[in-house]
Amino acid sequence: MGRWFLFLLGLLLTVSGGRGSGGNVTYDGRSLIIDGQHKILFSGSIHYPRSTPQMWSSLIAKAKAGGLDVIETLVFWNLHEPQPGQFDFSGRRDIVRFIKEIQAQGLYACIRIGPFIQGEWSYGGLPFWLHDIPGIVYRSDNEPFKYQMQKFVSKIVSMMRAENLYASQGGPIILSQIENEYGMVQAAFREKGPTYLRWAAEMAVGLQTGVPWVMCKQDDAPDPVINACNGRRCGETFAGPNSPNKPAIWTENWTSFYQVYGDDVDIRSAEDIAFHVALFIAKKGSYVNYYMYHGGTNFGRNAAAYMLTGYYDQAPLDEYGLFRQPKWGHLKELHAAIKLCSKPLISGVYTTMALGRSQQAFVYRGNSVDCAAFLVNNDTRKNVGVTFLNSFYELPPKSISILPDCKTEAFNTAKVSTQYNTRAVETRQKLDSIEKWEEFKEAIPTFEKTSLRANILLEHMNTTKDTSDYLWYTFRFQNDFSDAQYVLNVTSSAHVLHAFVNGASVGFTHGSYKTKTPNLERKVTLSNGTNHISLLSGMVGLPDSGAYLERRVAGVSRVIIKGEHEIKDFTSYSWGYQVGLLGEKLQVYTDFGSSKIQWNTYGSSTHRTLTWYKTLFDAPVGKDPVALNLESMGKGEAWVNGQSIGRYWVSFLTPKGSPSQTWYNVPRSFLKPTNNLLVILEEQNGYPLGISVDTISITKVCGHVSDSHLPPVISWRGQNKTEEKNHEKHHGRRPKVQLRCPPGRNISSILFSSYGNPSGDCGSYAIGSCHSSNSLAIVEEACLGKRICSIPVWSQKFGDDPCPGIPKTLLVDAQCT
Repeated sequence: MGRWFLFLLGLLLTVSGGRGSGGNVTYDGRSLIIDGQHKILFSGSIHYPRSTPQMWSSLIAKAKAGGLDVIETLVFWNLHEPQPGQFDFSGRRDIVRFIKEIQAQGLYACIRIGPFIQGEWSYGGLPFWLHDIPGIVYRSDNEPFKYQMQKFVSKIVSMMRAENLYASQGGPIILSQIENEYGMVQAAFREKGPTYLRWAAEMAVGLQTGVPWVMCKQDDAPDPVINACNGRRCGETFAGPNSPNKPAIWTENWTSFYQVYGDDVDIRSAEDIAFHVALFIAKKGSYVNYYMYHGGTNFGRNAAAYMLTGYYDQAPLDEYGLFRQPKWGHLKELHAAIKLCSKPLISGVYTTMALGRSQQAFVYRGNSVDCAAFLVNNDTRKNVGVTFLNSFYELPPKSISILPDCKTEAFNTAKVSTQYNTRAVETRQKLDSIEKWEEFKEAIPTFEKTSLRANILLEHMNTTKDTSDYLWYTFRFQNDFSDAQYVLNVTSSAHVLHAFVNGASVGFTHGSYKTKTPNLERKVTLSNGTNHISLLSGMVGLPDSGAYLERRVAGVSRVIIKGEHEIKDFTSYSWGYQVGLLGEKLQVYTDFGSSKIQWNTYGSSTHRTLTWYKTLFDAPVGKDPVALNLESMGKGEAWVNGQSIGRYWVSFLTPKGSPSQTWYNVPRSFLKPTNNLLVILEEQNGYPLGISVDTISITKVCGHVSDSHLPPVISWRGQNKTEEKNHEKHHGRRPKVQLRCPPGRNISSILFSSYGNPSGDCGSYAIGSCHSSNSLAIVEEACLGKRICSIPVWSQKFGDDPCPGIPKTLLVDAQCT
C-alpha cells in the first residue's frame, strides 16, 4: 500500500506544483508545455465585468477548490474604450487587478482579447463608434477596421506586459485568443475573409507575448496559432488540431447555455458535462475550459439583444457565486480522477480497443507501472458489462469509467456521489408602503420639443450611438375632420415599440430573439386639428453576432394612418427625434439627479406607462447575496445607488407561463447599511409595491449514494483487485454520503434519511420496501450541529442489513441553518 501512496503523492505534486507563476510556454502535439512540463489543464470562464472586484477573490478561490488550473476571461473593448482614445479600466473594468488576483491564488490565466468576442455582450464587444468610421467593414481585410483592432489589441498586450503578467515574464497568462469563432462567418467575406484571418494571426503573433495564441472554431487557424473547439461535445465533434504539432484545446465547454427573454432555462446535467470532458481527454485532449464556470450578471445595458440580465446562472458557480451542486462537486471529482492519470496521459503510448458494439477503451500505457484507461459506454439505454485486461466492469448508460492504474475505477461520469443543494429565497423587506414610493412621469415629446429633425425615418442604432436603448420618433399632422376612428400601422425592426397619440398610450408590441417585431396596428381616435404622434423605439441590447454587423438596422421603417376613405403614408415626412428618455438625461437614478427634479406621490398618475419610481431601503443584515424580486413589474431597468443592476423584462413569459428571470442581483458592494436609493424605470404597467428585497442562500443539502457508487476520489490509493480480495476495504474506500453546509451554517435537522431502497431522488423521495429503522438516528448522530459530515453506505454502519441480497442506497436530506 505504501508504494501506491507514494505514487499518488508524486502525481499530485507533479500536477499541482508551480501553478500560477511563469516560465516559458510552448506546445507540441500533446499539450501546452509550461516551464518544460507538459500539462493537462482545466480552465473556467469568469468574466471580470460580470461580477464585482469584491467578488473576484471568492470566485477564483472556489474555482481553484473545484480543481481548476486556469481562469479564462474575455476582454471587453466597448467597456474599456467607450469613446475613441478614452480608456476606462476602473472598478469592474480593472482587468489588471483581476489577473493579479488569479496570480495571487496560484492559478494560470487565459485572456481572449478578440477583440470581437460575441459573448452575449452588446455589439459583440465592439465599441459602436467604429460604425462612424468612413468605409469601415468589421472583421474583414479592411484597413480602417484592422487599424483600430490592432491599436486595441496592442493596448491590452502592452498593459499586460507592463505589469509582467505574461508567463514569459513570470506572470500567470499562459494563453491568449485572437478573433472569436470567425469560421462561422468567414465565407460571407469572400476573398477578404482568408486574408483578414492571416493578418489577424500574424498581427497577434508579432506582438511577441511569449505565450501561444488560439483561434476557436477556426479549422484553418494559421501556424503557429492553435485551432480550438467550442461546443458541448468536442470529444465527438472536434476534427482535431490542424497540425500534428498542435495540442487539442477546448476553449468553450458550455455548462448550460445563454438564455433570452421568453425562453425557459437550459439545464445541462453534471453527468453529461463530465462524460464529454472525459471523452475529450480520453481522445488526447489536454485543455478544457468551462464556459461559463461563473456567469454572473449583465449589469447596465451590456447584455446583447434579448439576453437576460442573469448570465449562465446554471454554471458550477451560480449568478451570485454560490455552489451549484452537484455540478461543481461532480466536476471536481472528475478533475481529481483525471489528474491521477496525468503521467501516463502525458508520456504514455496511446491505444484504443473495442469492448463491445458501443463500448471502447482508450488506454495510455507508459512503463510497467504507469497505465491509465478510459472505458466508454456509448449506449444511452442500458448498463453494459465489459471485460478489460481480464477484469469485469459494469458501465452505466452513456458513461465513462476512469481507471488511473488500468485496474481500479476511480470515477464514473454517470455516478454522482456529490451532494445536491437547494437555493432558497428569503424575503427580508417588502417595499409595499405607498408612503415610501414616489414617481416621476416620463414626458412624451412632441415634434415641437425636438431639436433633431429629418424628412426621413432615421435608423435607430446609428442615431442613438448606443447612448440609450430608446429613440423617440415624433411628427404632427392636421386632421380636417371631426373626431373619427383611424388605424395606426407602424412597421419597426426595433425590439419594442410604444405608440402614443396626443400624449396617450395607444399600444405596445415587441419581438423576440427568434422573431421580428410584428407591426403595431391599433385603432386610434384623432382630434379635429393638429394631432401629435410619438413613437418610442426600444432596443433590448445590440446584436452580437453575424457577418457585417455594421450593416444591421433597427427602428421605425414605415408609418401609415388609414382612414375610412384615405390612407396617409408618413414614411417620408417631417420627423422630430429625441435620443433617450428625459429621466436618463437628468440622471434621476442618482442621488444628485434625483434631488433636482420634482417627484410626485405614488399613484398621482392614472397611467403607469413610462414612469420612474423611487424609494429607499436598508441592506439586509448578514453576508448572503441580495436580490430584488421584480415579479410585480413589467419591463424596464433598475438602479441601486446610481448603479444599474440591469434590464428586467418580467412580463415576457416563457412557454410555461413564467418569467425568464424574476430575481435581479444587487451586489453587496453596491449597498450602504441604510437608505439605499432604488430607482425603477417601468415601461409598462408594473406595480412597484410588489417589489421585495430578498436574500439568496443554500438552505438544504442532500446526498443520494448507492453501494454501487465509487468512493470519493480523494480516498483513491490505486489498490488493485488482488489487494481488495485479500484486505477488507477500509472505511475511507467506501461510497459515502458527504454533506456540507455553506460557511456560517450548520446542519440543524435531518428532513429525510433512509438506508435501504428509498424511492425517488433528492427532489422527491419516499421510504421504499427496504429501510433500516436506524437510518435517522445514525445520520442525526453523525451530522446534527455540524457543518460537514460523512456517512458510509455500509450495512455495518447501520447496525445490520435490513434486506440481505438487495442493493442498498442511502438518501439523506438535511436543513442548513
